[in-house]
Amino acid sequence: MIERYDLIVIGAGPAGLSAAIEAAKNGMKPIVFDENAKPGGQLFKQIHKFFGSKEHKAKIRGFNIGYELLEEANKLGVDVRLNATVVGLYDEKEVTVRIGDGIKHFKGDSVLVATGASENMVTFKGWTLPGVIGAGAAQTMMNLHHIKPGNRILMLGSGNVGLVVSYQLMQAGCEVVALVDAAPRIGGYGVHAAKISRCGVPFYLSHTIVEASGTDRVTGVTIAQVDSHFNFIEGTEKTFDVDTICVAVGLSPMSQLLKQAGVKMKDTPGGYVPECDEWGRTSVPGIFAAGDVSGIEEASSAMIEGRIAGSVISQDLGFIEKSEMEARASELEDALGSLREGMFAPKNRGKLIEKTEEGIDVSMNLLEHGFVADDEIERYPGVTHRKGIHPVIECTQNIPCNPCQDACPKGCISIGANITSLPTVTENPCIGCGMCVASCSGQAIFLVDEDTGDGYGTVTLPYEFLPIPEKGTKGVALGRDGHEVCEAEVVSVRSAKAFDHTNLLTMKVPKNMVMKARFFKEVRL
Repeated sequence: MIERYDLIVIGAGPAGLSAAIEAAKNGMKPIVFDENAKPGGQLFKQIHKFFGSKEHKAKIRGFNIGYELLEEANKLGVDVRLNATVVGLYDEKEVTVRIGDGIKHFKGDSVLVATGASENMVTFKGWTLPGVIGAGAAQTMMNLHHIKPGNRILMLGSGNVGLVVSYQLMQAGCEVVALVDAAPRIGGYGVHAAKISRCGVPFYLSHTIVEASGTDRVTGVTIAQVDSHFNFIEGTEKTFDVDTICVAVGLSPMSQLLKQAGVKMKDTPGGYVPECDEWGRTSVPGIFAAGDVSGIEEASSAMIEGRIAGSVISQDLGFIEKSEMEARASELEDALGSLREGMFAPKNRGKLIEKTEEGIDVSMNLLEHGFVADDEIERYPGVTHRKGIHPVIECTQNIPCNPCQDACPKGCISIGANITSLPTVTENPCIGCGMCVASCSGQAIFLVDEDTGDGYGTVTLPYEFLPIPEKGTKGVALGRDGHEVCEAEVVSVRSAKAFDHTNLLTMKVPKNMVMKARFFKEVRL
């Protein structure tokens, strides 16, 4: 017996769920299949706050976005079948699904493939030893199953996945001994790299793994510098004692079902993807693609692509008028377009951007070492000096993000109409509420009082580690490079529901150090 639906969605991740929700809102009857035991795809692994603006779910943590999508889908009556592996996509949009020990057949008036992507792997001597894992697997262990992947970990890959997972490993209590990449420059957002650097993790760019040591498990790793042709440079080897190696060297679209269905495919630097129009239509009528399966991007983009596809499918099948679809698609395309601007826009992949949109020199130290040097930081418009408490914004790249502008109740921070502009500090007085610090998805905002009148100043910074230091705790302040710069004492730690688990730690440091001290480390005797 073949069950029939208006829309079959393959994949219950951000793109698939968003498409099903959009279709259900328009009166369609969608069904969603996912091979996993939980819906939401990568969202429930993502404990960090999203970039973008309000329409992109900015400053909301990934797993909370997942819960929001599931709640919306449930309210609309979307049928989500889990532990259901789609094994075939055939003519007439027939789908075969393995559920338990049996195979079931379904037909859809339309089919949306939103199968996402899988982790790439790199081979080196010892790469099959237990303890060599993908960064996504580490996220699954930590954020879904609450298991530490290891104790001492080396991360290979400096894209956003490698940077984000490195930080989450530290939040889980792991020690990240180094972050390594064969590329000469950091591949992900500078703010992600900066928050890792100030925690003391060194970056080794133009380096890669020579071998993992151990017999029945990983006990160490040797890296070496590479030349411009990625050949090892003799005599540059460095060895670390580790029990885990995390690999974050990119993703590949899981496009096999589309190829099986006869969709025209193309080989791109980002993987083997279907040829699609701007609305997700493939070369086979009635078959659509959205999310990472059609090109690797952020989850925010995948959700918008899914909603566009859901709206277009609704119109194709007569559930809404063309004018309604075009208005909705135009609105969504504007939101998607803003995410594809700035230094990390698809058109800029692989390019060295030397100046910001404002004409400011990009920090080469950030790109090559993971942190903005002290003699570079003053050039950026968010880095200000004034009497009393005021924000210092160390956002130095044109990233599509503006929660800080919306968060400040006094209008102290301005980004303007262009979401990728560098934030600036206005003349409006700061009341020290800390909402900007807590709202910054890149943890790049600090509240500074440069002179409290006693030879000291204070720095308020975002803090997301356990245990949380108590008032009066003495320790050291670390600079942007993760090295100790001075003694420090915790003045206060503020937590509030509005901060969404980002604690605001205020430390007292000598006043000549307030523009250098960027992290607090407790000194345990």
